[in-house]
Amino acid sequence: MWRSLFLALGAYTALLGVEALALEKAIIKKPIEGKPRQYTEEDLVPPAWAPWSLMGTGAVVVLYSFTIPRRARG
Repeated sequence: MWRSLFLALGAYTALLGVEALALEKAIIKKPIEGKPRQYTEEDLVPPAWAPWSLMGTGAVVVLYSFTIPRRARG
């Protein structure tokens, strides 16, 4: 179970880093309370260090997941 958990977290982190590398900015829309169908927009710009740090951390966690021994069934 731990092996699959770390593999999933590492893959997710690495893919998030790839996405941050390809993404220039994301626009997040938040609804305004009391006003239906009206939104405020907020720009989310990833810092320059984020893509490489996320991809590197994700790769290390994926490699770590392969070193966790499988549960012995007996």
